Amino acid sequence: MCEDVKAKRTVLRVVSRCSPLAVLQVREAFSFFPEMGYRLETLESFGDKNRQISLLEGEAERMPDFFTCELDARLIGNQADVAVHSAKDLPYPLPSELEVYALLEAADQTDALVSRDRLPLDRLPQGARVGTSSVARKNELLQHRPDLEIVSIRGSIGERIAQVDNGHVDALVVATCALKRLGLDDRIAGILPFRVHPLQGHLAIVGRKDRPEVKALFAACDIRRLRYGKVTLVGFGPGHPDLLTLGGDKALAQADVIFYDDLTDHAFLSRYAGEKVCVGKRKGAHRFRQEEINELVYRAAVSGRNTVRLKGGDPMIFAHGREEIDFLQSRLIEVAVIPGIPSGIALAACTHIPLTHRGTASSVAFVTGHAGAEAPVPDADTLVYYMGGAHVSAIAAKLIAAGRREDLPVALVHNVSLPGQQVYYSSLKELQYSVIHYPTPILIVIGEVVAFGNGDRYKQPVLVTGTSAQEYARYTNLTHTPLIQIEKIPRNRPLAAALDVIRSFDWLVFTSRYGVQAFFEACRERRIDLRALTGIRVASVGKTTSSGLHGHGIYPDLQPPAESAEGLVEAFATMDLTAQRILLPRSDRGLKYLSEALTGQGHDVTDIPVYRNRVNAHAKQTDLSRFAKIIFTSPSGVDAFIRLYGALPSGVQLVARGKTTGEKLKSELHETV
Repeated sequence: MCEDVKAKRTVLRVVSRCSPLAVLQVREAFSFFPEMGYRLETLESFGDKNRQISLLEGEAERMPDFFTCELDARLIGNQADVAVHSAKDLPYPLPSELEVYALLEAADQTDALVSRDRLPLDRLPQGARVGTSSVARKNELLQHRPDLEIVSIRGSIGERIAQVDNGHVDALVVATCALKRLGLDDRIAGILPFRVHPLQGHLAIVGRKDRPEVKALFAACDIRRLRYGKVTLVGFGPGHPDLLTLGGDKALAQADVIFYDDLTDHAFLSRYAGEKVCVGKRKGAHRFRQEEINELVYRAAVSGRNTVRLKGGDPMIFAHGREEIDFLQSRLIEVAVIPGIPSGIALAACTHIPLTHRGTASSVAFVTGHAGAEAPVPDADTLVYYMGGAHVSAIAAKLIAAGRREDLPVALVHNVSLPGQQVYYSSLKELQYSVIHYPTPILIVIGEVVAFGNGDRYKQPVLVTGTSAQEYARYTNLTHTPLIQIEKIPRNRPLAAALDVIRSFDWLVFTSRYGVQAFFEACRERRIDLRALTGIRVASVGKTTSSGLHGHGIYPDLQPPAESAEGLVEAFATMDLTAQRILLPRSDRGLKYLSEALTGQGHDVTDIPVYRNRVNAHAKQTDLSRFAKIIFTSPSGVDAFIRLYGALPSGVQLVARGKTTGEKLKSELHETV
């Protein structure tokens, strides 16, 4: 019911579509305001003039003012004071000059079936032709009766019913309120169990925003003002309650119901009287889909409850804020937004890592990382990736491929602002082959600015499992527990045979310093002068292997930027080489990938194990919980670790030196899961 307020005697210029139903809707709307006079002007809208356009083809989505554009033009041009619409026909958004003055009580919000012989939906004949102009109604019909043929039908209600009577269609879906307004209740064959548009049955009065005196005339019957609650999107900030804004605290204190995410402080919310509903959407544990959350918030508002949608960070940054605003405002719910401190901004204060810094970084980009290798790479000095915890290695690899330096520093920040905040420092090179078992949520900060916060980077406790820790000597808190032992294969006849014809090879390819060591020891044993290697080109998998070669006075002709077997394969592929004879001294545990890939390129590869990887029987277990990183240098080292500890640990960065070892780590973790 409207408030008991009499409108002063006013004659308004009213514009409406010219159909009989539209005219009746104007009369119904002004029946709420019996003291108010009006003069009606009717006209045809674009939709009325172009009945040949099927709305089942999505035209209403492409042109939301399909039924209102001419009426809107009258209002904007001050040629009319108000327009009366079926509320579900309102475009969203309305033209910027206009607003809804009042939403009137719904007459009936159901859909009805009109059919020959008044047959209900379940008794229509197989393959019956049913007319509608709504995509939503088409989908509902087919869900209940997949055998039906859905036909696009346009025109006034009377013209549409005539198509049932003349046999063009067997049945028709019509809003029940339209039939009742036209006095056609007797044509209803049944009420349909369909989800209908939330504004169906409501009438809306629309006018210019700069006419508050006209808007005030309709306030007494605006059900939004009388019964609806307001929705406020509130940003909780990065997590610590002290960083909630005063405006956010006030909105929470006034809320009848609070829909909150997993990342907000549940205990802190107990101070507020409103009902709390958790609608978290953490990875792998979604309670509600976004569409369901939207509907819950909407239903709370139309039931008259002041509603807060509480989000971590800021509602408008990676938080579906605009989606929720559109969902609610298109249903004529009042929405306010109170910003929160974004986690990507808060981390700068909480870690002392500046996102910009004079002479170092003048731009920053916030990026969603949930797409992993498909995540964008903006042209900015500092990159902050949200939701990238499961895809750290893929993001790092993509950035390196895009031209970012391998040694570019990276910080991974967990629980920003909270007592349990943790910061892990790394580099793109480390991360591209790492397996991260960090807790979520985690933010990834990449750029030169990270160096300002990582003074303690090399003080992190690190466990090295390879045979040598020399490469990692920069870590001052390093524990070296070699898990494998290297043994040269004695009396190696295949290697001896290859050395006897060493001049026949075009390339020597080394994948480890142990291969280098075993090869040159065999050369000394067979008294082979190193001048025999003249003319043979040498390839090294990376810096450590090259260092081993340097000790023998050999400087490799090829060392790929990506220090891995894959890098060697890619490097050979870019060279103009055909049918090269390649000698590949390797570990007995080495994967066949390199020799098979080079053979696939048309080369003749002699693949000879020259040393053995054996589990270090003397290795002792250590407390893994104290390490920030565990570094693996070979797949055999991964096997040895699992043999010693039983499984790979969580909550620590598992760093692989090379793609092959990285894939081994991932496969072992996958099997564990």
